[in-house]
Amino acid sequence: MSTTSPNTYGSPAAVGTTSGTQDAASLVGRILLAWLFVPAGYAKIAGFAGTAGYIASKGLPMPELAAALAILVELGLGLLLLVGWQARWAALGLAIFVAVITPLFHNFWAMPEAQQMMQKQAFWKNLAVVGGLLYVYAFGPGGWSLDGRKRR
Repeated sequence: MSTTSPNTYGSPAAVGTTSGTQDAASLVGRILLAWLFVPAGYAKIAGFAGTAGYIASKGLPMPELAAALAILVELGLGLLLLVGWQARWAALGLAIFVAVITPLFHNFWAMPEAQQMMQKQAFWKNLAVVGGLLYVYAFGPGGWSLDGRKRR
């Protein structure tokens, strides 16, 4: 049973507890979001020189430092999101990271016409991921998380 209180719109909003369905959906959502970042972080470790080279090809300064930062963000914050520890802050950090890198790496407006459709699709998908991450930041990781265990 959920404890409720009226929100600013007058309808009940869950406070402190969630249903099993909500917890399961939150867990699956966190897993799917983390699935984007954790394998990408590991791949950047294995292909560090290639990652730094790709970053340099975009004209960005200090590509080795940027690659190391990307690994730290994707792997570190991705794992925090996955297990649900400090998940709101991890989600916010990932949202900021994705919002910053998306126009740098998927700038479809500056691409040759043959690449524009794919880059535009990647651009908007990344912004949708930012939306999902902001949702985790706003509403938390759910009860089936390390953060959720602390509330019980």
